[in-house]
Amino acid sequence: MADELEDKKPKPRATARRRRAEESTIIRRVDALQEIIMQIYGPERLILRAGKLQALKLLRSQQVEQRVLALQKLIQEDPALVSVPEPRAIPGILDKLEDELADLLARRTLEDDLEKRIAEKMQDRHEEYVRDIRNQILKEDTGPETPETLEKLEKLTKLNEGGLAESALEIMRPQTLDQVVGQEPAIQGLLAKLASPYPQHVLLYGPPGVGKTTVARLVLAVARRLNQSPFGEEAPFVETDGTTMRWDPREVTNPLLGSVHDPIYQGARRDLAESGIPEPKTGLVTESHGGVLFIDEIGEMDPVLQNKLLKVLEDKRVRFDSPYYDPHDPNVPQYVHKLFQEGAPADFVLIGATTRSPEDISPALRSRCAEIYFEPLTPAEVSRIADSAAERLGVTMESGASNLVTRYTLEGRRAVSLVADAFSVAFLQAGTRPDVIKTSIMQQVVSRSRLSPVNAPVILTPTVGRSLGLAVAGYQGLVLEIEAAVFPAAEVGRGQWRFNQTAGNMAKDSVFNAGAVLRRLTGRDLTQYDVHVNVVGGGNIDGPSAGVAIFTAVYSALTGTPVRADSAMTGELSLSGRVKPVGGIPEKIFGARQLGIPRVLVPEDNQADVPVLVDGPEIFLISTVEQLLTEVLV
Repeated sequence: MADELEDKKPKPRATARRRRAEESTIIRRVDALQEIIMQIYGPERLILRAGKLQALKLLRSQQVEQRVLALQKLIQEDPALVSVPEPRAIPGILDKLEDELADLLARRTLEDDLEKRIAEKMQDRHEEYVRDIRNQILKEDTGPETPETLEKLEKLTKLNEGGLAESALEIMRPQTLDQVVGQEPAIQGLLAKLASPYPQHVLLYGPPGVGKTTVARLVLAVARRLNQSPFGEEAPFVETDGTTMRWDPREVTNPLLGSVHDPIYQGARRDLAESGIPEPKTGLVTESHGGVLFIDEIGEMDPVLQNKLLKVLEDKRVRFDSPYYDPHDPNVPQYVHKLFQEGAPADFVLIGATTRSPEDISPALRSRCAEIYFEPLTPAEVSRIADSAAERLGVTMESGASNLVTRYTLEGRRAVSLVADAFSVAFLQAGTRPDVIKTSIMQQVVSRSRLSPVNAPVILTPTVGRSLGLAVAGYQGLVLEIEAAVFPAAEVGRGQWRFNQTAGNMAKDSVFNAGAVLRRLTGRDLTQYDVHVNVVGGGNIDGPSAGVAIFTAVYSALTGTPVRADSAMTGELSLSGRVKPVGGIPEKIFGARQLGIPRVLVPEDNQADVPVLVDGPEIFLISTVEQLLTEVLV
């Protein structure tokens, strides 16, 4: 037992080795800390710092305890430390000093990084400032031009010198009012509105491609030359498209009415933005001051923007507002003060064009404008437009080529485009400027354009069970061929009526009304017959206006009496046999006129709706089916 206790006692030699190892480790740690401090401050600064903290003599001592005390003074920056640490406490003190020195190094690294970034920023600002000063001096000496701006100016000048030749469509566009075909009443009406000493805002209705924009521009040109007209020689004609005009609720931009470019969010002019001054930007209504603002497809314009425009029409000024505007700021330019305080002038005549029906236009807008209607073009007028366009190109057209144009379009713009295409094809094939546009060339153009005929030829032979009705699609009147066939019922007493599924419910009601009137007139029991009514082409005629045409076709088929093929009709049929008024009378009459139908029957109550046409069809007013049958049966 005693031997075991003796073995467990520490050996003096092992204890001495361990002590020497610990002392060596402490010395290495002290040397390392001293070396790091030397690298941080440098020899000279370290000597000065040690002297100030009364640690220089301790730092040079051969005793580790005194060197540790010197490190405490230097790292902790505390000259009041005077007690030399005990040897056993030195490892803990060194741990603490190492942590503090690590924090110091991290802080020094971060401070150095910040100082470096600050120095770089200051250098950039200094260089920018010097550059601005240099540019300002150059502008004062040489103006705003730089090599880059001069190069861009040279490119722009070169672009302006080149370019393509004048387009064919520009050449073929009417240059005077007498070159506009088929719109004499509309031209006279618009001229009366603008040539007056008190011109009116106007809405132009009509199908596309009939010359609304061209007429508006030419009428203003005529009005400028009239003594009584308020338009000056330089009165502007500003044209825009209502489909592109949208109201921005943020009011960041408004090309129509104008907007305010705030200095922070929208970037006013630089010299104004730097002073915090908002800059108003005027719009098209101000550009149109003293002239005409033409808005094509005004019916497609945003309703909110329409209401804003109405306010401008009443005030004849555009008002601007901005929370950044200070009326007492001496740095605000006078024109900015004037725009904010008085607004921008906007005294102009509005001409709005639309292909929509009047009922689709805002009542508030309609109440402020006169209304003028452009009529659909007839085939003869389309032919004249095509021939005139060809003449302006310096060529003539074969009659067959003109007939092809009128067969495939009733739009003046489309007719001109077809002539331009045919001219280009003829030029390419001949290798030189053609003298004549041949029918074969026009046929190629029509085929490549994948156009469908717009007006099928009408059979003018009296026929049993066939009548011509009138309908409206937009501004275009249509002639509908209605057929009826009557057979003995397949089952006695159980006759059936069949009608186009696509025709619409109201048109089907017209069929049943016709059946009731037929029974009253003829006394026949219609349950003994199968009746089939067909609208050729499957057109949708959802409305009561086809009533008289359906009745006529069925009556003809039932009695075997032919119907005149030169007469088209419209009107609602009542159960008592009266012919009631319907809508779209002008469009329907123009539709018949386009196909060359010489006779049109309309309800007597629609007499006021019948347009006055010099070369139009003969109009017959009817009030009962008896009158109707007298006029249309052979």
